[in-house]
Amino acid sequence: MTTRLDSRALSLFLAVADAQSFRQAADTLHLSQPPLSRAIRELEERLEVRLFNRHTQGVSLTEAGSKLLPYARAVADLLRDAEATLSAEGWPPALRLGLTSAVEPAWFRGLPQRIEARRPETSISTFSDTSPRLIRQLRKGRLDAAFIALPTHTEGLDVSELDRLPMMVAMPSAHPLAKRRIIRLTDLAKEPVFWFERSRQPAFYDHCQRIFARHGLALRKLREPTDHHVLLAEVASGRGMALLPRSFAGLRKAGVAYRSLAEGDELSVGIGLATPKDRPTMRDMLAAVARP
Repeated sequence: MTTRLDSRALSLFLAVADAQSFRQAADTLHLSQPPLSRAIRELEERLEVRLFNRHTQGVSLTEAGSKLLPYARAVADLLRDAEATLSAEGWPPALRLGLTSAVEPAWFRGLPQRIEARRPETSISTFSDTSPRLIRQLRKGRLDAAFIALPTHTEGLDVSELDRLPMMVAMPSAHPLAKRRIIRLTDLAKEPVFWFERSRQPAFYDHCQRIFARHGLALRKLREPTDHHVLLAEVASGRGMALLPRSFAGLRKAGVAYRSLAEGDELSVGIGLATPKDRPTMRDMLAAVARP
């Protein structure tokens, strides 16, 4: 006996319905957009109905899609409840772990292997994204835990800070300021500085803005590339400087000099472990193995 519906198709349908955009849903699912669009078309063909209206601003549910939506949510909730029931002491049989893309501490390397050494019966999948997006996935039950940059809005979750990384300055090695060992925020007043958009990390962005204001600094902001290798190439070319967590000093690039920031501890990035409040066993184990 064959069925026209399955849990994977419903999860893809839910992702598009929630995002109201194939592109955003594909990003959330860590897929490229073409296979997601193809999967939805195949589902519509199997059901012989159209589930979404496509338009230039995104998508909206058709009448049939609106009827399917509550059933899809109920199936997703049932699967989540079943997994939680079968998980020993709140530990999932397949761990979905988020890693913030904002920082790259050395202890992120080998983290899945250290977890597997403690829980060899558990399969582990890791996903890298901005901290706010990881938090949204955690709240929706699509992740089991996430290592996030702090501060981040984490209401309703259990969060433990595990590390704190001071900020430093990445600058063109030929710049006159590169002759100094320590840079102050006021030294950057006349310099173009690559800085991230608020939408990527609102809480941390606002935190930094308060510190800049406290020191009387109005950054001459350049839009920061999301890829750090592209960012360092821009710095090396002389377009501007960048404020980065100290962990990025390991990314060597010809033409780029890293210098300590006098206010680096004040302008630091925390790294926290975020988990649902009902998973204390998983939280404690992940915190114990996170930093070797």
